[in-house]
Amino acid sequence: MIGKSKIIAGIEIGTSKVAVLVGEIVNGSSLNIIGFGRSSSRGVIKGGIFDFKQASDATHAAIHAAEKQAGAHIEGVYLAQSGAHIDGFYNEASVTVSSSNNLVGAEDIRRVCESAKAKVLPEGRTVIHHIRRPFRLDGRMVADPEYLEGGKLEVGYWTVHGSLNKISDAIHIINGFSLHVDDLILSSLASGVMVAGSEAMRNGVLVIDIGGGSTDFVLYRDGYVVRTGTLPVGGDHLTNDLSLGLRIGRTQAEALKRRCAKAVVDPEDKGQKIWLNGNLAIGDRQISQHAINRICHARVEEVFGLIKKKLGELISPQQVAAGVVVTGGGSRMAGIAETGEAVFGVPVAVGENPAWVTDELRGLEFSTVLGLLNYGLKNENESDSEGGRRKPGGLLRKVTRIFDKG
Repeated sequence: MIGKSKIIAGIEIGTSKVAVLVGEIVNGSSLNIIGFGRSSSRGVIKGGIFDFKQASDATHAAIHAAEKQAGAHIEGVYLAQSGAHIDGFYNEASVTVSSSNNLVGAEDIRRVCESAKAKVLPEGRTVIHHIRRPFRLDGRMVADPEYLEGGKLEVGYWTVHGSLNKISDAIHIINGFSLHVDDLILSSLASGVMVAGSEAMRNGVLVIDIGGGSTDFVLYRDGYVVRTGTLPVGGDHLTNDLSLGLRIGRTQAEALKRRCAKAVVDPEDKGQKIWLNGNLAIGDRQISQHAINRICHARVEEVFGLIKKKLGELISPQQVAAGVVVTGGGSRMAGIAETGEAVFGVPVAVGENPAWVTDELRGLEFSTVLGLLNYGLKNENESDSEGGRRKPGGLLRKVTRIFDKG
């Protein structure tokens, strides 16, 4: 008997690149990566689309390349979401168990979940994720309260929401290639599942994804998402800082950043000089390594400091026993872990994609798009376990099947 399959794609429309990864899901249980395409991003700033045609052309070029390599047509898309327009809030609810014998029933669970998700969003905003925290029954944490005895059932949701217009723009780009968006996935959640293992998530870990135009983060504890966030600052801002601080062109600044920049100020670098272009041609000159490092350190320290401020009391050695994991293209800078440890006061490590990932996709700039396929596989698994039935809903309706079982 020939197994049924579905061709899905993870698509990330970023500030510096568009990445498309195509996977074949067989029988809803296994996934084979069969195609990859990428293009230089255009028309996107800080994760938001400002020139629809340019962004469409870049995205469609990457999709075409991925489908050509795969030799198959994409049937469903998991689309990454990032950018300064994304925000979140936490809301809790509680209900009294309704049965006379105080056994929690399915209706009690439905009532408390619906109540916790019922907070009205401002006009022009739409939900991207409802991320459920653990249930509490009479104050004790439980994974599944059904059939347990208790009087008061509580639950909380971290709700991630974004600009309806900006999300619609991204979806319309995908629709313009005659593709359907199956789900929207927050970039930090996608990259987080690739570089942080289940044990780290249980012990508490902060994952920071430094992209070209924005930095996304997600905090896990007890195996659940506690908080997510996005800063409108990324690797492109480091390039701009170097360009302005050293009075050089952006292209030169980008090359210098990739070649020799460090996120830590090392006294041993004082007096060391770096050739700007390295070709000794007319216009080539020497730049102070110490000056390069000071500029980069200041920006990286600022970004980490902003994340720490946003998390407040949630970030501490006790709360994040597994430390901090940094991923994304910006994580490749030397010294970034040392600067992170100085800011957060906990161990910081540069992440790694799983060992099964091919060399072409080993770079941490691909953590997000790999994570998108991971979500796609889990969604198809749930679909199959429900007899092939998919939950109904429009393009902008969000269901986080991974975290929200309410």
